[in-house]
Amino acid sequence: MSQAIAHLPPPTAALRLTRRQKAAIIVRFLMNEGAEVAIDRLTDDMQVDLAQMIGSMRYVDRETLSQVVMEFAEELESIGLSFPKGIGEALAALEGKISQHTADRLRREAGVLELGDPWDRVRALDLDQLTPMVTSQSTEVAAVILAKLDVTKAADLLSSLPGEEARRITYAISLTDAVTPDAVVRIGIALAAQLDNKTPRAFTDEPVDRVGAILNFSPAATRDSLLNSLTEDDEPFADQVRKAIFTYPDIPSRIETRDVPNILREVDQDDLIKAIAYGKDGDTGATSTFLLENMSSRMADQLREEVEELGKVSEKDGESAFNQVVAAIRTLQANGEITFIIPEEDDE
Repeated sequence: MSQAIAHLPPPTAALRLTRRQKAAIIVRFLMNEGAEVAIDRLTDDMQVDLAQMIGSMRYVDRETLSQVVMEFAEELESIGLSFPKGIGEALAALEGKISQHTADRLRREAGVLELGDPWDRVRALDLDQLTPMVTSQSTEVAAVILAKLDVTKAADLLSSLPGEEARRITYAISLTDAVTPDAVVRIGIALAAQLDNKTPRAFTDEPVDRVGAILNFSPAATRDSLLNSLTEDDEPFADQVRKAIFTYPDIPSRIETRDVPNILREVDQDDLIKAIAYGKDGDTGATSTFLLENMSSRMADQLREEVEELGKVSEKDGESAFNQVVAAIRTLQANGEITFIIPEEDDE
């Protein structure tokens, strides 16, 4: 563009053009130079005005073009700082700089949806989220949703619906040829608004995970008592909590033997000795044996000697040592350095 301006003759006369005419000249000039002009970001009315202005002008001489371009360049150079347009673009610019809670609050107060194609957000939902969305809509809207999904997900969604409802929606899809693009956009925006209009959650973790994390580090007697009480109050929830819990006795069934040396390097030697000394019987004894059998024989013999020298370990110290071993495993798992074995019952 700068080379093209340099070849234009210097301005010689004051221009008597409106700002709309100047805008049309600049847009036409930039397009001729091969520049990408984001006209679609203008409002509909501005796009109409621009198209009409370009259609009404025939030609401008080189002197006029030179003056308009130089004036445009001077205006650009005089701009010291530009800001995003509207709260939507402002939130996009501030993404990662302000809290998600604040961003969600501003969107709700201003009625601004997440930026981007709303249908991308709908298509990204899993089946458990899509099913209630579809069943809460009219048959016609549900048909549009199905039509916008990829065929595999649409088939899975139909299979999850009651037979009569699935048949009504399937038939309604045959009528979607009459749906206009604007209507599809409006439906997508309305669905995205439903996704945004959700009550903020104070906790990011699910209740099952929170309870499981607490019970992980509770004494065994306390954990068993609470689980029994939970079973009486809500057996399905108690079963889910049991699956979320990972304790010292769970180590043999959830840890690969090859990961044991890596785990032992993360556990303080004193804690490991106390854990093995305290865990001698039942499930805890099986874990201590598992650990000893999957380390070097030299290290195992040394630990056995130190366990004998230590003698009896109190319940408080023993439970604390168990928790230190579990905490080391949890850290390694969270960092992706080890992977838990999935219990067979979870595969069913």
